[in-house]
Amino acid sequence: MSGRKRKADDDLPRDSEDRMSTSPSNSPSTGNRSLPHPIAQPTKRLRTNVSGHALALPRLLETLDADSMRSLLKTICDRHPNIGAEVVSTAPRPSVQSALSVLGNYERALQASFPFGNRHTSDYAYNRVRSPLSELLEALKDYTPHFLPPHESQTSVSLDYLDGVTNIIHGLPNWDNYQHNRHKAEAYEEISRAWALVIREAAKRGGGIQLQYGGWDQKLVGHNEQSGRKMEDAVQEMRKSLGWLGNQTGDSNAGSGAGQGEGMSVREQLLAGTYGSNLPVHVGPW
Repeated sequence: MSGRKRKADDDLPRDSEDRMSTSPSNSPSTGNRSLPHPIAQPTKRLRTNVSGHALALPRLLETLDADSMRSLLKTICDRHPNIGAEVVSTAPRPSVQSALSVLGNYERALQASFPFGNRHTSDYAYNRVRSPLSELLEALKDYTPHFLPPHESQTSVSLDYLDGVTNIIHGLPNWDNYQHNRHKAEAYEEISRAWALVIREAAKRGGGIQLQYGGWDQKLVGHNEQSGRKMEDAVQEMRKSLGWLGNQTGDSNAGSGAGQGEGMSVREQLLAGTYGSNLPVHVGPW
């Protein structure tokens, strides 16, 4: 007989010990606590079939810049004239600011094409910039009719556009070769006829009263001087519509009283209170 004392556990059968260790009911703390419930995870629908495909139209248009968009739209309109007609009728009318901004881009492209270290009026420079110069002149021819009557009925809009475009023409180079200057001379001739048309149509409405606002007479005279008097047709039309224009140069500072009134514009006479001072006074029955 061994001298080691036997423990109570030694008397238990092996199967009884296994049941006590595996049965949760035998744990003294199990009955007094609740087991945590698992948190439900949201289920996601996974794409069962992944394959490449083209972008949807809205996403495709997001990737196009302005030049690419214009090129795409022009191609579609060329292929489908009915779509082009709908675009023309639906698109907002170009404003003077937007048109002059586009023409300004053509003007900057022209200036950037001049070669370095060479006179900008030489034949070599002309050959270098002939392409952007032609593009600018063609754009002027295309945009100008849009702002002329009868398509444009507001005289102020037409005059604002013509004023800005005439300044662009002033900036065209004066070439050493006389033959190359025909482009600028033709541009002055066309823009002078455009001025004359707007002035003539404005004179039909309210006796040309719209021409008296904004100092358009002085602006036109200034353009004519800067062009080397290549806009005489427009000045003559202004003089015809507003008979006092011929007295604007040189006579406004001469004389006093009636003479001073004749040398001033109607608008200036009204502001100065001298309008009508040189008119005869009728006495008796009319």
